[in-house]
Amino acid sequence: MTSDPYNAQTPAAALVPRLTPADALFVRSHFDVPDLPADRWRLRIDGAVGTPYSIGYDELTALPHREVDVVMECAGNGRTRMTPPAPGLAWGERAVGCARFAGVPFQSLVERAGLDPATVEFVFTGADSGMAHGRPTTFARSLPRALALHPDTLLVTRLDGAPLTPAHGAPVRLVVPGRFAVADVKWLTGARAVTDPFEGVFQTEEYVYVDSAGRPEGPVGELLVKSLITAPEPDEDLRRGQETEVRGHAWSGGGVAVRRVEVRAVHEDEPDEPETGWQDAELDRPSGPYAWTDWSFRWTPRTPGRYRILARATDAEGAVQPTRAPWNARGYGCNAVAVADVVVV
Repeated sequence: MTSDPYNAQTPAAALVPRLTPADALFVRSHFDVPDLPADRWRLRIDGAVGTPYSIGYDELTALPHREVDVVMECAGNGRTRMTPPAPGLAWGERAVGCARFAGVPFQSLVERAGLDPATVEFVFTGADSGMAHGRPTTFARSLPRALALHPDTLLVTRLDGAPLTPAHGAPVRLVVPGRFAVADVKWLTGARAVTDPFEGVFQTEEYVYVDSAGRPEGPVGELLVKSLITAPEPDEDLRRGQETEVRGHAWSGGGVAVRRVEVRAVHEDEPDEPETGWQDAELDRPSGPYAWTDWSFRWTPRTPGRYRILARATDAEGAVQPTRAPWNARGYGCNAVAVADVVVV
């Protein structure tokens, strides 16, 4: 989508499997990729701790690792479906993927530093920097203390069984399952415990929900319940009277499971009544609490013409994909029902 800095969506074909291939997973960069070889990498842990220290790559990779399958989604994914249009990268529905990450729980490194009980957040800083809002800025985001110390918040060194690539944050990145990917700071070099909320550019000025009056409503956080249709492909020609398998994935935030996916197909000559015609899809068991859930639905079209296939997910806490996502000025968190347009001949 852009080359300077490099940003690219996941190819449609790579979204079909349960796990997205590492070399196809979408990339979101704000600045140039820093030159950060593993043998020069160090992470500094400081701030409100008793014993600040730093750790190198070899020492980190020698520690026990956890492996988790995680849905990684840009907060701007689906922005092009916002009406009216919102500024920002014109992501379609493919700034997302589900990948297998391996890393060291950040919690284990904090224990060594001795945390001040007054700590409220951790500020994670990357090695990438540039101009933002007219001033030099280093990329940094904060996490609440409890989330930063969750055993599944990882300092990741491997993706899909292989070392991270530079585009995906090598040598070490943060991965926070269940949150929008802006939390997953790449090229991680700093972790600072703080006793007051962080107010950096990417925490309070960028990646915040903003209403129509320009009022900020807080930073983006947990993923929202959402589904994706991977088959049939858009504008695919289907046969009347021939069974078609509609397939896709569904996910939600914070490790909340998907409870239900419903599908409906609307013919071009039929009235579109959003609350009628929904039928339950079959759900597969996800590969972990942060992975997406594969779903499928068998549909036999009886009338030729154009159809719009829609899918909506419901999670275990009762959150349901809306017909139309609430608008916000930055186009974040668009989780409107999934759509695929096909032709039956």
